Amino acid sequence: MDKMIKDGKVAILYSPGFGAGWYTWNSDHPEMVFDKEIVSAILQNYKDKALSLAAVKYPEAYLGGLDGLEVMWLDEGSQFEIEEYDGSESVHLIGDKKYLLA
Repeated sequence: MDKMIKDGKVAILYSPGFGAGWYTWNSDHPEMVFDKEIVSAILQNYKDKALSLAAVKYPEAYLGGLDGLEVMWLDEGSQFEIEEYDGSESVHLIGDKKYLLA
């Protein structure tokens, strides 16, 4: 799994907006949370490019969560969970009760 890592932080993708999750609606493709090419496209605000990449790399995936997709940086080696409520994903560190916000 090719991850984007900078300054000891790893980029993860999640969709905090209501409607559709990115990772939680595609649990058959856990690598989607770390996809380096899609992270790069989102960071550059190239959502059309991100959609094209995702469609090719994950043809069976539901890509509705891409509309509100965001990048969060976590310390490398952090254990985390992504939970979903009504399509809105939230990230929290395992063992930590508070949710992380972008």
